[in-house]
Amino acid sequence: MSTAFTTRTLDVTTGSTETVADLTADCAAFLREAADGRDGLLNIFVPHATAGIAVLETGAGSDEDLLAALHDLLPADNRWRHRHGTPGHGRDHVLPALVPPHATLPVVAGHMALGTWQSVCLVDTNVDNPNRQVRLSFLGWGDASARL
Repeated sequence: MSTAFTTRTLDVTTGSTETVADLTADCAAFLREAADGRDGLLNIFVPHATAGIAVLETGAGSDEDLLAALHDLLPADNRWRHRHGTPGHGRDHVLPALVPPHATLPVVAGHMALGTWQSVCLVDTNVDNPNRQVRLSFLGWGDASARL
């Protein structure tokens, strides 16, 4: 059985507001090339101390609900010991403990095995850094032609 590891970095601009950015289409485009119809694992990783990766429903309010819940759990005020940047920025450094900076998803026949309403999202509450990188890595095995 052959294996292959492929990785690529996405540049994502999140802007100056807190955001949940849907990366599902970017992940699917990466897999079309990297997986080439094979099974494997997709790892999504954001190498930033103030952002995370979430798998959730988008477009029906869940993304806004996530940001509201994070506001309740991590208020943007001056209670944080980490105090550089915008007031309340210390909470952004706690975010990855609640929304981890990574997710690993099964890939079957070159496609993410997501549920009907699931999307892969970058969660970014840090308004001081609008430019993010997201690393997509695929570890695959088998031969796509062996499926036929």
